[in-house]
Amino acid sequence: MAESCAPNEAVSSARNPGVDLLRGLSIVLVVLHHVGLRIPLKQGVLAAFLPKWLLNAMIYNGYEAVFIFFVISGFLIASNSISRWGSLAGLHVRNFYTRRAARILPCLVVLVAVLSLLHALGAKDYVIARAQQSLPRAALSAFGLHLNWYEGQVGYLPGSWDVLWSLSIEEVFYLGFPLVCLGLRRKGVLLAFLALLALSLPATRAALAGNEIWQEKAYLPGMAGIAMGVLGALLADRVRQPKRWIQRLCGALGGAGLVGVLCFEGRIWRLIGNGTMLLLTASALSLVLACHWRASRGGPWRIPGTGWLASFGRLSYEIYLTHMFVVLLVVQRFRAQGGGLRWGILWYVPALLLSWLLGWLVARYVSLPAEQWLRRKLGRGAGESRWAGVVAEEGQA
Repeated sequence: MAESCAPNEAVSSARNPGVDLLRGLSIVLVVLHHVGLRIPLKQGVLAAFLPKWLLNAMIYNGYEAVFIFFVISGFLIASNSISRWGSLAGLHVRNFYTRRAARILPCLVVLVAVLSLLHALGAKDYVIARAQQSLPRAALSAFGLHLNWYEGQVGYLPGSWDVLWSLSIEEVFYLGFPLVCLGLRRKGVLLAFLALLALSLPATRAALAGNEIWQEKAYLPGMAGIAMGVLGALLADRVRQPKRWIQRLCGALGGAGLVGVLCFEGRIWRLIGNGTMLLLTASALSLVLACHWRASRGGPWRIPGTGWLASFGRLSYEIYLTHMFVVLLVVQRFRAQGGGLRWGILWYVPALLLSWLLGWLVARYVSLPAEQWLRRKLGRGAGESRWAGVVAEEGQA
């Protein structure tokens, strides 16, 4: 999710702790969501001290967090492409695909192999047992980047498979991304196309209301979030040093929008319906731009006490793909010990810590060495080492 850049080029997340914090918040919300679905907080000890809206914000924003990831991913990949090739029209197709394959495939191959083995062994929570579903078909959908469509047709897969729905959306977008950039060489035409896609989010979600799973996981709504991020990268390339009040206004509006959607989504939804998701992606972009412009002014900045959250952000791809192993294990132990909901919150801490640890181990011993090896084998352009802080190149949910 990060690379080093020249001083006048797009600022990477390695120099942009604000983006790392936003990614960290997003992946923490995803982990809390998957724990919260199984160990709810509304009957726990916190319910006596915290308002219901805050408890809901803590554990029911996993889907929204994925759309924040989409925006960040679009911004970072487009920014790094502009930094590397000068413009999106100059994007090198083979190099772009090489980088994406090297980043995505190692973890995906290992994950599908492990899940297939657990299915074959009959492990609880890992067996694909629904009618119309099968292991070969699930594996094909994962590698064929249509697991989201497959679930929309046959129902949810087990949790550790289900997380791959967002990867299907993101990578299909990036398969077509270089071709669109090269085909629409005129920046005005490309901007119009991206803006149309980004703004289509409410309409595309509303049009799919007949199938709840497909409405959540369809290609176009997710791609709208990514397109929003790409638009932001083009704006950041055009406006590199805005006035400070503009930067601060973007940060304030973005932060307010995110807090509003994450904490009071139900009320906002009653007012603007599917427009809530567009408000979410626009707010996320506004905050990303504010972080980008703040970092581009030079000099690192940190918010005291948030280093742990930034480390979650730097490992977000690995944590996202593997955290369900931890969640399912923690929930099994919770239920084995009686499953009392009053102190269920105590199980959230080990779930977060172990998710981070597993993500770190996967990054250290699978992602990084495999990515570097693949880049060397598939072609030049892999370039720099990425181990400074175990940073993933582009954000994934």
